[in-house]
Amino acid sequence: MNEPQQPTEEQLLEALRQIKTEDVVLQTVATLVNLAGQKLSVEGAKDRAEAQKAIDAAKHMLPLVPQEAVGPIQNALDQVQMLYAKESHGEAEPSSSQPEQPPKPPPSKIWTPGS
Repeated sequence: MNEPQQPTEEQLLEALRQIKTEDVVLQTVATLVNLAGQKLSVEGAKDRAEAQKAIDAAKHMLPLVPQEAVGPIQNALDQVQMLYAKESHGEAEPSSSQPEQPPKPPPSKIWTPGS
């Protein structure tokens, strides 16, 4: 069997010259958005705290994404944020089927007869 050949120094230098920071930023943000989606939806791997970190990191890096890619990345990020909100709301809902009563207003500090 032939062993894979190691790249030459010239090949490595050429590959390094071709790598652009914008490409790495775009790939990183896309990876963060995908990670957040996985952390919110894959049974056995759900982790809302990790999803929130990935969402926050992607939001902070979004201004560095090349302009032509901002739309699709922002769309995907919006969808993941909606999923996060849905998952967060789902855990906060009471388990009973009765509608939740609105909280009672605090008692008035003004004295009224009969109070």
